[in-house]
Amino acid sequence: MTRTTPARPVSVEAVLPELAARRGRTTRLHPRRGRPGVRDSHVGGPMLWPEGEAWPVCDEPHVRETEGYAPDEIRSARAAGVHPPSRPWPRTTPPGPSPYVALAQLFRRDVPGLASGPGGADLVQLFRCPFAHGPHHERRYFLRWRRAEEADRAGRTLAVPPEVPMLRWEHDLPEPCVLHPEEVDTYPWAEGDALPAELIARIDAWDEAQEAAHGTDALSYQYDLSIPPGWRVGGFPSWASTGPMAVDCASCTTPMRLLLTAEGYETDGPAHSWVPLEDRDPFLRGWASIRDAPAVVQPTRLRFGRDRDMHVFVCPAEGGHPPRWVLA
Repeated sequence: MTRTTPARPVSVEAVLPELAARRGRTTRLHPRRGRPGVRDSHVGGPMLWPEGEAWPVCDEPHVRETEGYAPDEIRSARAAGVHPPSRPWPRTTPPGPSPYVALAQLFRRDVPGLASGPGGADLVQLFRCPFAHGPHHERRYFLRWRRAEEADRAGRTLAVPPEVPMLRWEHDLPEPCVLHPEEVDTYPWAEGDALPAELIARIDAWDEAQEAAHGTDALSYQYDLSIPPGWRVGGFPSWASTGPMAVDCASCTTPMRLLLTAEGYETDGPAHSWVPLEDRDPFLRGWASIRDAPAVVQPTRLRFGRDRDMHVFVCPAEGGHPPRWVLA
């Protein structure tokens, strides 16, 4: 099934004509729970990973935990519609090298606007370390680019990737999701130096007028008109938690390009106007209209930080330079 973003409640460019020159495109991925295959674009499904290739591991020191969740018990609990049990952390589990958890893979043939990787790679695979690092409990991510044709020619794919016996949080394990990519228009975040100050002032004045006229039902540029929530490729980064920041390549100082945004929630309180038409009851309004709301609002069951967006930036000058990960 396709997913169709509703038309915006008002025309952004009719309200603020200056934004026409700044319009961009992003591809909403619309993950929905399903059974993706190894050669599908997905979140939480099996990776196209050659059987003879070593699975990525994180060998940095990890924070010692006191309790957690067994992956198999998480899966069983989800199937039963209950919460998984928390377990004491096994004392025999070393905090050393640990296999990464596979989060997503995207083929350029499936996802409009997905940038090419080094050497013309057309498949990107995203991983996260299952454990926290350092006093601030930071997470580590890993990006693997491939040429899909070469991976197919490699022969058999890895049937069962290595897995840690315990995860600190239930939301560290992704739910297998198929994708329904859809391109939509997007506009820059209106804060800091993301837009000219005079334009941000006009946007703020419009928001204030909306709130004065409509109260809690007021529209907001940031949440209803500019950047859609959820998993998306390309477009503009959202900066709700941090405010806009410069993201430059650590190797060559070139301003980096947003490759991918991963988000725990596909919609939230101020942004439910972005819920696709196919996920709504046309006879109801607002939150009440969302069919199967838990699976639509949080389809992947993942979380990034304290409900932040996780942006993956890549260097446009040299694809082989290391990516950067920004929680915003």
